[in-house]
Amino acid sequence: MRLMGLDYGDRNIGVAVSDAFRWTAQGLGVVERRRDGGEFDRIEGLVKEHEVSEIVVGLPKNMNGTIGPRGEICIAFAEQLQEKLNIPVHLWDERLTTVAAERTLLEADVSRKKRKLVVDKMAATLILQNYLDSKAKR
Repeated sequence: MRLMGLDYGDRNIGVAVSDAFRWTAQGLGVVERRRDGGEFDRIEGLVKEHEVSEIVVGLPKNMNGTIGPRGEICIAFAEQLQEKLNIPVHLWDERLTTVAAERTLLEADVSRKKRKLVVDKMAATLILQNYLDSKAKR
């Protein structure tokens, strides 16, 4: 079974999935956040479609390691997700993943308009890949 990585943002949720061996992460797309909570149904559909058994949600910590208001929102989201889908949801330190994604896209000379469309997906991919790499070392 695969793992899914999520980068929870104000407007969008970046989505990535692992390969069947849990070695690599691939960006899947972006789920738009909705006032009616429709993003949970969309994520549930992706979980079933890609046979996901666990989810990794990026936890934005402050640089000193503390959890701020944004982190609290992500923790609440992860708890709701686990309750709705009834599968394990892990929180993973995502400090600077969006910055790294932006930098990678800049180095690849991707236009600002296109970067805006893929940065969330790429951040989710980095979160998931970092999580997979940490598990492979053990």
